[in-house]
Amino acid sequence: MYFMALATDYDDTIAQNGRVAAATLRALEQVRASGRKLILVTGRELPDLKSVFAAMSLFDLIVAENGAVLFNPKNNKEIVLADPAPPALVKRLLEMEITPLSIGRSIIATREPNEIKVMHAIRELSLEYHIILNKGAIMVLPINVNKAFGLQRALHHLELSMLNVVGIGDAENDQAFLSACGCAVAVGNALPSVKEKSDVVVSSFGCGVVEICNRLMDDDLASLRRSKHPARITGNAV
Repeated sequence: MYFMALATDYDDTIAQNGRVAAATLRALEQVRASGRKLILVTGRELPDLKSVFAAMSLFDLIVAENGAVLFNPKNNKEIVLADPAPPALVKRLLEMEITPLSIGRSIIATREPNEIKVMHAIRELSLEYHIILNKGAIMVLPINVNKAFGLQRALHHLELSMLNVVGIGDAENDQAFLSACGCAVAVGNALPSVKEKSDVVVSSFGCGVVEICNRLMDDDLASLRRSKHPARITGNAV
């Protein structure tokens, strides 16, 4: 078995409108039963994820806050991988009356078109922070923190290599971890830039996740490992 793990984004990948279909959960369960590891890689804060996703225990590890937090749903252990949000930056954003504004363990989150104001505050305070986009969402994190960073830490705990991971996602913030995986998969509803850089394009949302899970179970993606060219497998990607 070459691909030992599946790492997937949550929103607009396994989930549609915040919810995961039963068929998608069954496909993920089959992957898990095959001996492979499942890793959820999301921009959501853990309390928010818990409020919408009851099947967190299906995953071996969860990377939350776009790479800043690692969570083990089996023992409820949470590891913060990045520095907390700088109080001075939080204070400045509040003074600027930026809304919405959410402060996580490390992440600061808001929405477009606030990115210009946020960048101004970062420069004003001379902070080594960056802005990550996610289909209208704005995430502010330390310069080295993204989904690839969090996934690498998760794989270290699982003693696995990035090369043996299938990654699947849809948005700007997924590109870092997808490009590091042994096989990058874009769901059909993904942004064009994500599709262009992926090895495989599948159907939209959970249907596409089911496709790649079935292919993984059928032949461990043998045909894709033999080809360096992007491929489109079953389904009607849009």
